[in-house]
Amino acid sequence: MSDIVKEFNDYRSRMNDKILADNNKIVKRIFNLDTNAFAEGALDKKTKELLGLVASTVLRCDDCVKYHLESSHKEGLTKAEISEALGIATLIGGTIVIPHLRRAHEYWEALEEHHSQG
Repeated sequence: MSDIVKEFNDYRSRMNDKILADNNKIVKRIFNLDTNAFAEGALDKKTKELLGLVASTVLRCDDCVKYHLESSHKEGLTKAEISEALGIATLIGGTIVIPHLRRAHEYWEALEEHHSQG
């Protein structure tokens, strides 16, 4: 089976490097704002990642869902916590997010497998 975690991260890294090489001030500021928004603050990183995961699921952005799943995994969130957050996302987003829910579960399993091989 292919390593969807490695494939996603390699692609994301390669393309981000290309995008940032264009030296577009607006894009660089958006990337920086995104990084800083998820830093520890009044809300801890775990909470912020869950918020990002729910918003990304409702907005149906699979790449964003993968990003927040991986960040959540790195922050030590459990499958049960992710499952509850995705349940809320499905409730808020409606049945149209179910395909994204499926892919999120698949990616979480891939993260667990990827990091257990580690």
